[in-house]
Amino acid sequence: MEGRAAALGAGTVLNALATGTGAAFGIDVETRATVELDPAADGVAGEIAEDADADTDLIERCVALATERWGGGEGGTVRTDSDVPLAAGLKSSSAAANATVLATCDALGLAVGDDPDDPAVDVTRLEACRLGVRAAREAGVTVTGAFDDATASMLGGVTVTDNDADELRVRETVDWEVLIWTPPERAYSADADVARCEAVAPMADLVADLALDGRYGEAMTVNGLAFSAALGFDADPAVEAMPHTTAVSLSGTGPSVVAVADPADPETDLDAVADAWGDRLGTLRRTTTRNDGAAVE
Repeated sequence: MEGRAAALGAGTVLNALATGTGAAFGIDVETRATVELDPAADGVAGEIAEDADADTDLIERCVALATERWGGGEGGTVRTDSDVPLAAGLKSSSAAANATVLATCDALGLAVGDDPDDPAVDVTRLEACRLGVRAAREAGVTVTGAFDDATASMLGGVTVTDNDADELRVRETVDWEVLIWTPPERAYSADADVARCEAVAPMADLVADLALDGRYGEAMTVNGLAFSAALGFDADPAVEAMPHTTAVSLSGTGPSVVAVADPADPETDLDAVADAWGDRLGTLRRTTTRNDGAAVE
């Protein structure tokens, strides 16, 4: 009983910490999960390839919840490997949870799809996504439940969500080129200063209005300025990028900054942004958005 799946990392349009409304978009970086189930196993043992000492509670909880719901409570092992850096604001937890839940479904022989009325579909991706969000809450790796991040990772494209109700409000495709600067430090979502984020709720409401109106670029840039201030991050990288991009924002609770460019817009130039960010400590990554989302492999 072995299953494999992969899920996307994501960037932020609106941080949900202020109001519970969030928005994010899938990017072409992946986390992969392999799950082996054994009805005789006592519990679930997890491993994260990039860090042998990393906390595996989330992925273990994902397997346990999935087998309790759709299987016979099987134990076993789960291993993830990832291109998404941990604690960098690029939704590594959501990607790991999504990949693990789908891999568990694969190991159980369940068909995953999007249409709940299709008799050939045993589990929808949204169902799997919500179960991963539940696991993230129970494992204590998220404050909001991160349903915005989880849906962008699972479904691809841009999603706008009500994280308090785990409700998907909008999903649209988007085609952007993406440049990510990730400084050396790490920031864990569960450690974010929620009170500081709630202080910028009026700006978050404005960002939500822009996002629900389909003005994702403007929403993203306003979000970045507001939450950089709330969370104590330098806004200079965003300011340097603004003349050359469709949008730029602190991603999640940081520390990564993500700039996007519409390839149809001749005013955008991510090479210029890369030059501006090139002397900063950390790493630069070029990628694109993805609209297909997570999948069983």
